[in-house]
Amino acid sequence: MSYSEYGTLLVRAESRIAWVTIDNPPVNTLDAALAGDLRRFADEAASDDGLDVIVFQSANPEFFSAHADFEWSFDPGSLTALVDADADPALNPLQQLNERLRTLPQVTIAKLRGYARAGGAELAMAADMRFAAADRTWLSQPESLMGIFPGGGGTQYLNRLVGRARALEIVLGAELFDTTVAERYGWINRAMPDESLDAFVDALARRIAGLPKGVTAAAKEALDAAEASGFVPYLAEEAAAHAKVYPSPDDVVERLRVVMDHGGQTRDGELRLERLLESVPWAHRS
Repeated sequence: MSYSEYGTLLVRAESRIAWVTIDNPPVNTLDAALAGDLRRFADEAASDDGLDVIVFQSANPEFFSAHADFEWSFDPGSLTALVDADADPALNPLQQLNERLRTLPQVTIAKLRGYARAGGAELAMAADMRFAAADRTWLSQPESLMGIFPGGGGTQYLNRLVGRARALEIVLGAELFDTTVAERYGWINRAMPDESLDAFVDALARRIAGLPKGVTAAAKEALDAAEASGFVPYLAEEAAAHAKVYPSPDDVVERLRVVMDHGGQTRDGELRLERLLESVPWAHRS
């Protein structure tokens, strides 16, 4: 596989490992371009027998992926247009994308630096493992401050990783989590000094890629079967619930326009997104 000609991804594949670098300035927003590239990469990787491990990382040390595109709140049809006709029709396009990534036969690792919020955090959770640079990585699900809740698989993935009580804290509290708490909660596998992260993930990826052929896929199959006996993501239920709040009412959309006017999806605004969202009052609380 050549893994070339992506507009928002840089892909290097060698030694049975693919390093997938998200490069979608200014803040790696999960927009139509990035979603399309990730879907095309997943389609190509799924049939690549010469690939055992995929590492997702960012070209921007400040943002792994800021969140899904705010423009989709203003024009819901632009998100609907991304639907995958070959995927489960009960799921929305972001759920379809994340499930495509989650169910890849390869082991997937998210190497995190910077902010991973909302759709960006859901993208990271779709990976099999997450490792983060300590004190340089922050995770958040601030969708409730936008009048919605995580709808790209987030409620299901969070329950699976951290449990219901902590998932509710993350979703409804809408606060920024540093690596210390995220690691303790199980949101990430491990946090480590920034200068150690690349070498650690590289060594892990190479160990996995060096296993005898078939071991990785068989191990994933066995572990997934064990999980399926207890809990698996029930995304259709999330999709049905999310349809109650998205597309958003006009007053919520207008509030998000104000957020955009004050720095949403710019570097400076995204560095303080939770506070920016809280600074714009709701039109009503009915």
